[in-house]
Order: sequence, then C-alpha cells, then structure tokens
Amino acid sequence: MRKISRSSNSKLLKMEEFFPESFRLDLKDERNAFFELCKEEQIWICKPSCSNQGRGIFLLKNPAAVNTLQVKLHSTEEHLLNKRVPYKAPQARIVQRYIHQPLLLEGKKFDVRSYLLVACTAPYVLFFAQGYVRLTCVNYDAASDDLTVHLTNQYMQKKNSLYSQLKDETVWRMEHFNSYVNEKFRKTNGLPKDWVFTVFTKRMQQIMLQCFLAAKHKLDRKLGYFDLLGCDFLIDENFKVWLLEMNANPALHTNCEVLRDIIPTVVYESL
Repeated sequence: MRKISRSSNSKLLKMEEFFPESFRLDLKDERNAFFELCKEEQIWICKPSCSNQGRGIFLLKNPAAVNTLQVKLHSTEEHLLNKRVPYKAPQARIVQRYIHQPLLLEGKKFDVRSYLLVACTAPYVLFFAQGYVRLTCVNYDAASDDLTVHLTNQYMQKKNSLYSQLKDETVWRMEHFNSYVNEKFRKTNGLPKDWVFTVFTKRMQQIMLQCFLAAKHKLDRKLGYFDLLGCDFLIDENFKVWLLEMNANPALHTNCEVLRDIIPTVVYESL
C-alpha cells in the first residue's frame, strides 16, 4: 500500500481509521493475541468467513463468553490432533470489536449497503453505486441478547415478530437518509449540507478503493471476469465511518418497496 501511495499521491487511511479492531481465530498468533487482550467487560462480534445473511454470527459480551469460546476452540484442536485423520481446519472466523455507540435513526441501529463493481480486470475498471440504508425493526439496546437488535440485514430482521408489519420501514433510500441527516444532525453536529452525498460518499469510495488496491494482486485476471461486491458501512455517533465487511455474494432480494426499485437497477447497470 505504501508503494501505491507514493505513485498516486493519495493519502492512505490507516486500518484503525476505518476498520474495527479484528482478529482471525484460525491463525494461532492472532487468536492468542485476542484472548490475551480481552480480559475486561467489552463486546466483540464473532463472524464466520465465507458466509452471508448473518448466519453463524454471535456476540461475545463478557469474559465468561470469551473463556467458553477459548475452551471450545482448544478442545476442537485437541480432538483433531488426537484423531489420526487428515487435518480439516474448522471454518475460519474473525472476532471484531463491536461499535456500541452507533448513530441511530429514530432510535434504531442501521448500516449502509453500497456496491463496488469490479467491471473488468484486464485492465482494472471499477464503479461505485450508492445503495440503501438497512435499519432494525426495534430500538437499539447494546445490552440486548436479541441479535435482531444488533444485525441489520433483511435475513436477520425477518426473524423479528414485527418484521411483517414494519418491513418497508427497515430500508431507506439514500435520499431519505440524506434529508434526515440534514434535518436532525446538520446543525447540532456542524455537518456540511448533504453530508451523506458528499463527505460520507467520498469516504466510502476511498475505503473501497483502498481495499481493492490491497487485494487486487490476489484476483484472477481474465477478459470477461467481473464481480459485484456489497460493502457494509456503519456510522458511529461521532459521524466516523467504519467498514464492517465486504461481501462477494451480496443479497439481491426485492422483498420490500425500496429494494424493488434499487436492486434491479444495480443488476441492470452492472450488466
């Protein structure tokens, strides 16, 4: 990345400026570093890799939960070592520091799904598309054990009993989000007008580009190769923008009014 910054004169963001502290549990050094770090009361979110729709995600809310995970991982490792069978690693997981003071919309937690289209790899051609805002059905409570309070994707929200009556309120257009920020937060937080379409959008693009540049050497390059990535961003109460994850298989369901408008356009424009 340093080579890139020298050649392009663009200022590189440090990881901690946009990515919550994270550890890979399939790497021994990172796993040990995490268990060493997490002695006090704090929330971590544990996610499997190569999965989607919130499957397999759980929260680690106290040292007891972390100890339970540590024992489980250790016993799995011991079991595999003792069995004389070809080693099969458990599914890779990461633990990520939970951002417990997110910005709220009408008291609800939200994040933003936007898109990065790698339209071509020879040469590289990238496009950005504004996506939509995903909200929870119920008000935010950091102490809640209900995952539908913490995870905003539609698959998870469907598990909430209020979803059927509130589903059209769980997705906002970016224009609605922009108007809301202008009205509710602009003066009190000293934000420029249309912060969503200026500062926030530029920061999303900057983060996406930096992630792409860091990973592009791993991509297969053939004429005709392309991919649509779904990128999830969270904004905290200080209006700091965090990248939560990038998805190689973004959901393209149209189960509410806003998505019926946005998703076909994204697919059509990609093709």
